[in-house]
This record gives sequence, structure tokens and C-alpha cells, in this order.
Amino acid sequence: MTTLSPLPQDTQRHLTNLDGWRRFVEEPPPPLRRLTDAEYDALGDLEKAAFDEARLDHHARLLVVATSTVRHTVTSGRRLVLLNRHAISARRGLIISGAAGTGKTIAITQLGRSHELMDRARHPSAADRIPAIYITVPPAATPRMIAAEFARFLGLPVMARLNMTDLMESVVGVCTDARTGLVLVDELHNISLTTRHGAEVADTLKYFSERIPATFIYAGIDVEHSTLLSGTRGAQIAGRFTLIPTHPFPYNSEWRGLVATMEKTLILRRHEPGTLATLDRYIHDRTGGMIGALSHQIRGAAIDALLTGTEKITREGLEAVALDVAAESPEFRRSRSVG
Repeated sequence: MTTLSPLPQDTQRHLTNLDGWRRFVEEPPPPLRRLTDAEYDALGDLEKAAFDEARLDHHARLLVVATSTVRHTVTSGRRLVLLNRHAISARRGLIISGAAGTGKTIAITQLGRSHELMDRARHPSAADRIPAIYITVPPAATPRMIAAEFARFLGLPVMARLNMTDLMESVVGVCTDARTGLVLVDELHNISLTTRHGAEVADTLKYFSERIPATFIYAGIDVEHSTLLSGTRGAQIAGRFTLIPTHPFPYNSEWRGLVATMEKTLILRRHEPGTLATLDRYIHDRTGGMIGALSHQIRGAAIDALLTGTEKITREGLEAVALDVAAESPEFRRSRSVG
């Protein structure tokens, strides 16, 4: 069963700090009710403006679909958290790897959300717990930059006078006291073991994984084909982490279900239900089966329909939404699949 829920506005910009992460974890607001033409016409001008603005906001939000990849990641991650619960060292982890736009970030953040909601249910009165952490690896990262990403998420001061040891010990201490059980590290492809800083960053993450009693989940672009799993350091990572690959969706029943499920979330007064289902083959050809491009195209067409007053999505409306280069260029798709 494919499900879809809107996430709170702004979450993508603030997942890497504790307040933003907690807003992301909270249950999404109830969906807006579709109004008939008569109900809409009965509204005053201010009420119409407020309702239309709310609908624009609804369609602009990131819509998370429980794809097979998301479900597999959540199940595998929860299993590892349980297996690692009493491990003293050498805890196992996951690497989510695939091309850009195949849903890696969605998969790991949904795992983190699921883990935190379960932890809250088990400890409803423990407001000082931080069950999950989400950070991204900056480009050209250094060990201090990685430690600073952890510190910023936790709200710890990152002052120039703090040496690396003090910074790392502060992070480990807070995570241990706050019972952090899951650490999500995104953009792992920004680490290259062929550089000195890259090797040191990998060592820093390994140090954190040994000191923080948590399950570590990594996500990055084509990690299995990078230098991250090569050499002595790479062998240590490969020996402890299970790889879950992500791919563009083939045109099959799951893809058709994704399109149909997203269509059900539309709040457009003149949209005929089932229209997108009849266009699911075209949408697949246009997006290359990329879940990110699918979401962008449908949400963009819905916003255009509201702004122009047509209140419905058509093939022409979908065609008017510009997609990313990877989705728009068959040559780019072929070269990436060969690589």
C-alpha cells in the first residue's frame, strides 16, 4: 500500500538543526478539504485568498511517498537498531546509495522520523532525549567541519578556541546523555579517501561511531563506485555496513501507484480524478522514473494550475514544468547508467 503525507513547510532547510528536525518529526497538519464550486463562490474575498494561499502551500510542500525503497530502508534500519542495542563495539550500519533524485534523503529521514516517534512513544516524559541526529557532509570537508556539523545540530557552541578533542568530546557527551540511537549522515559522496582530509573525515566518523552508542546510516551518490569502500579504511566500512541501492523506478505497478497516490493529494477544484493515471506512461518517460522529478513535476503543475486559475492538471500543464537536466536529457541518463 503506497501512502503519502505532506511534511511541514521549511523542513528541508532546517533538518540539520535540532529545532528543525523536531518540527519535521511532528505529525503533519490535517489535509485541506476540497471545496465545491458553490462552496468556494460563497467565500468572501479574504477567505478565498486565504484558502488559495493554503492550497499553494499544500502543493509546494515536499510530499513523501512510502516507496519500496523507503519501506526497505525503514525496516532494515529498525532491525539494525535492535541488533546494535547491546553491542559494545563494531556496530553495524546502512549505506543508501544511488543516483541523484532516487529518494536517498527521503529514505533515511523517514527512517529517522520513524525511530524518533517510536522513542517518544516509549519515553513520553523524557524531553531531554535526542533519539536521532541528521547531518550532511560539506564539500571538501575536514574533520573539524564534521565535528562542527554534529555540534550545530545539537545546539553546542562552535568556537574557534575549542580544539578538536574538546569539540568531539562535547558531541559524544551530549549524544550519550541524550540517548541518541540513530545518526544519519547524508551527502557521503563528498568524502574522498584519495585526499588526506577525506581520509581524516572517514576516521572522524569512525571515531564517532565507536564512541556514540548509536546506529549510523549513510547516504550518498554511487558510494559503491567511489573510493570510500577501497583500501584499508574502505574495507573497514564495507565490513560493517549493508548497502541498499536506489534506482529510477521502472514503469510498473509501483510507479502507477505512486502517480495515482500523488494525484489523490491534489486540491484543485476542476481536476478530473484519474487524469494523471492516464498519463503515467508519459510522466515516466518525461521524468526517467526519478521520484524527485516526479514530485517536482506534479507539484509544479498543481501550483501553475492555481496561479493561472485553470484548477486542473493536463498534459500541457505537465509539459510546461521544466525538470532537472538528468530527467530532461536521455543522453545524460544513458551515460549515468553506463557509469
